[in-house]
Amino acid sequence: MAGLGLLGTIIVGGLAGWLAGMLMDLRFGVFMNIIIGVIGAALASAVFERAGIWVEPGVWGGLVSGFIGACILLFLAKIVRR
Repeated sequence: MAGLGLLGTIIVGGLAGWLAGMLMDLRFGVFMNIIIGVIGAALASAVFERAGIWVEPGVWGGLVSGFIGACILLFLAKIVRR
C-alpha cells in the first residue's frame, strides 16, 4: 500500500481485513483485521506483480489488493483449520 503512510495503511488494512472476514465468515478482532489486511495486501501485490496485473496505488488500490489478499489468507486459514 505504497503512498498511504503508516496510519493510512493501518486504516485501509483494517477495513480490507474486516470486509474479507465478513465475506469469508471468519470473525477476528480489530488488530487481527489490520494484520490480515496489511499482509494480504502485500501478498496480493506480489501475486499481481508476477502476473503482470497493475493495481492503482493509493487508497482504492490498497483496499482492493488488501481485500483480495486477505480473502486468500482467510481461505487458507479455513483449509488449515479443518
